[in-house]
Amino acid sequence: MDTRKAVADRIYQLCKTQLITPNALSYRAGVPQSTIKSILNNETQNAGIVTIKKLCDGFDISLYDFFDADIFRTLEQEIK
Repeated sequence: MDTRKAVADRIYQLCKTQLITPNALSYRAGVPQSTIKSILNNETQNAGIVTIKKLCDGFDISLYDFFDADIFRTLEQEIK
């Protein structure tokens, strides 16, 4: 699994846990729906830390909490 897929999966996981849709997250985080759609559909090369921070704010969690998940612990190094 690559990092972009892991980020998308984590967003889906948090939406499911908090019982909100990606559209509701867009409203709560102040991030355009098109941006979230691009992240979730693996259409963006780099979501950017500022965008991830805004999504975390929408989820009412810290960046640490976002990345403190098994899905990120098992990622392989991408730079070789």
